[in-house]
Amino acid sequence: MNLYLLRHAIAAPLGTSGGFADSKRQLTTEGRTKTRRAAKGMKALGLDFDVILSSPYLRAKQTAEIVSDIFDAQTQLRYSDHLKPSGKPDALLRQILQLAKPPDNVLLVGHEPHLSSLISLLISGQTDCALAMKKGGLCKLSTDALRPGRCATLEWLLTPRQLGLLA
Repeated sequence: MNLYLLRHAIAAPLGTSGGFADSKRQLTTEGRTKTRRAAKGMKALGLDFDVILSSPYLRAKQTAEIVSDIFDAQTQLRYSDHLKPSGKPDALLRQILQLAKPPDNVLLVGHEPHLSSLISLLISGQTDCALAMKKGGLCKLSTDALRPGRCATLEWLLTPRQLGLLA
């Protein structure tokens, strides 16, 4: 299985118009533009997703929706409370494993530091590896047996700029 982890793009600061509640913060115009460019870069890489799971927070939903539009994959898009900033990695992994058809390629759209902790857990068994995802950054992990703990290999971690250059 390939797991792709995408951090939401640039969002309105907390407390500004559209951002009074953390869960309601929306992408900025720049965030939308960079997400479209990054999604086109993802497509240029030849990526394909059986399932797209996103945090229900607005900025992550908007990021996932842009990607699903570029990939014409609206029917693959679902939302998971386990991708919220407070989400539980074990519950997220169970949700993926309980999908009706075992997926080969899963895109997870979420937040920092949750995504970095998940990457760390899957590649090292600990949640404290020193890595951070930029807003709009994309990571690829591969695994033969998805489970909590060390089970995956880090294939690559791309910045949004690198993704945009591929478009």
